[in-house]
Amino acid sequence: MCFPVLSASGGIRVNNPKMDTGVVVIVAVVILIGLFSVQHYGTDKVGWLFAPVVLLWFLLIGGIGIFNIWKYDSSVLRAFSPVYIYRYFRKLKKDGWSSLGGIMLSITGTEALFADLAHFPVSAVQLAFTAIVFPCLLLAYSGQAAYLMQNKEHVVDSFYRSIPDSIYWPTFVVATLAAIVASQATISATFSIIKQAVALGCFPRVKIVHTSKNFLGQVYIPDMNWILMILCIAVTAGFKNQSQIGNAYGTAVVIVMLATTLLMTLIMLLVWHCPWILVLLFTVLSLVVEGTYFSAVLLKVDQGGWVPLVIAAVFLIVMYIWHYGTLKRYEFEMHSKVSMAWLLGLGPSLGLVRVPGIGLVYTELASGVPHIFSHFITNLPAIHSVVVLVCVKYLPVYTVPEEERFLVKRIGPKNFHMFRCVARYGYKDLHRKDDNFEKKLFDSLFLFVRLESMMEGCSDSDEYSLYGQQTQHSRDLFLRDNTNMSSSNADLTLSSVDSIVPVKSPPNATTTTSSGQESSHTEGDELEFLNSCRDAGVVHILGNTVVRARRDSRFPKKIAIDYIYAFLRKICRENSVIFHVPHESLLNVGQIFYV
Repeated sequence: MCFPVLSASGGIRVNNPKMDTGVVVIVAVVILIGLFSVQHYGTDKVGWLFAPVVLLWFLLIGGIGIFNIWKYDSSVLRAFSPVYIYRYFRKLKKDGWSSLGGIMLSITGTEALFADLAHFPVSAVQLAFTAIVFPCLLLAYSGQAAYLMQNKEHVVDSFYRSIPDSIYWPTFVVATLAAIVASQATISATFSIIKQAVALGCFPRVKIVHTSKNFLGQVYIPDMNWILMILCIAVTAGFKNQSQIGNAYGTAVVIVMLATTLLMTLIMLLVWHCPWILVLLFTVLSLVVEGTYFSAVLLKVDQGGWVPLVIAAVFLIVMYIWHYGTLKRYEFEMHSKVSMAWLLGLGPSLGLVRVPGIGLVYTELASGVPHIFSHFITNLPAIHSVVVLVCVKYLPVYTVPEEERFLVKRIGPKNFHMFRCVARYGYKDLHRKDDNFEKKLFDSLFLFVRLESMMEGCSDSDEYSLYGQQTQHSRDLFLRDNTNMSSSNADLTLSSVDSIVPVKSPPNATTTTSSGQESSHTEGDELEFLNSCRDAGVVHILGNTVVRARRDSRFPKKIAIDYIYAFLRKICRENSVIFHVPHESLLNVGQIFYV
């Protein structure tokens, strides 16, 4: 894309004939380190500088192109005629076909514009491409062609040679800044892809920092940032030949375009429901052009094109193994859930000694009792007096308000003292270490008990579920009665609890029944019991299902599951890290599952 950037992963290489190659490499490495070091500020924080630089760069190369066309040879504008494409291939034949691998570099970078759709509005990308990028690129390449008509010996570095001496160094500075912006586009696109892969369960859970309130796609991933920096430095410093970096970059771009075309075909068929004639026409025309370029690029695989293929293969293996292992582990947990009949058959004591305290059992299941809980109570002689199954769910919204954070439900009869709590977080909430998580959870639990008791004291009528709805009267009544709670935090609205509590018609504030007095007494006893258990101690119980390959499995499967997947599970973020759980209050319960 006429940027002085030719790297498989966004590395910067400026081909300057007036600078020594070693100096260029050192400068490029320094720029890369600086670029990756400021990524945590986000695109919003540094993007204000990118737009003027890119605009100035395109206007500059477009102006230089006009100057060269006027000065050297205006007849090069005839190259816009498709006739010359035919003449070119007829004259050069096989050599013309193999040259497509180098010609491909003239459009590299355009794919980054569309990779950044999550960072900028679609209209902005379309306007910038059609009104600025495309015309300026045509003028820039036409100007270089005009210059070469009279200076054929400068074909290797025609861009810098064609710059007028009076503006050479200013152009070089702007070119370097533009190279940084072009590399930023690749970095941002990488972060977006990793984020989407994590959301789909196809990549290990890494720390994702969302840096913008306005655009969901603007993210920063620390781990991937430093890995990408190392790869870029290795490519920049490792390849001494500029053409090798070009071959690596060209191979990556052609494969991206092929993948995009195939995915676009599926979207046209399954999402947009376009006529099959239109889909066929689009697919055939696109594949003819891209397939031709791809066939030419294949000849460059041994000349640097292998780099993106190796990197892609490594990430593909990691993603496939992680997805396979995670899917098998989730299927095991879903199919081995504990039935309520089995749980009720254990009685209020759950067949164990109930010791004072509260146990928070973390699970990925939003319904049912996980198998890890049965594994826990069948192997240990005691269980806490109160058990809360905690499920953390991440929603595709910016943030979940504090008053809507928790959903609470009772499991079994009251004397079982078992609850389920679903903690909901938005994408902006993911990276926060919630120091008050435990306190907020208990506030919602106490709130649920009071609300449940209040609903049991209501007058008889047709049952209904509020399911996220509430009246201002019931809210005021509840908040007034809630002033004597042990916890002063009453930020949760009724919608957090009503959505899972079957209730009767709203109570009359002036009516007091004997059932209401009785429920109030029961409520007070349960709240006192919960407070005493909380004072006795809280233990966070994390279920850890270890996936292992069967003994009769093949050797590649054993390597993939027993070593690679186990390593990925070990380094990914756990709930204990996200919620800042103290180590002295943490209990890991493990079980082995063979696939």
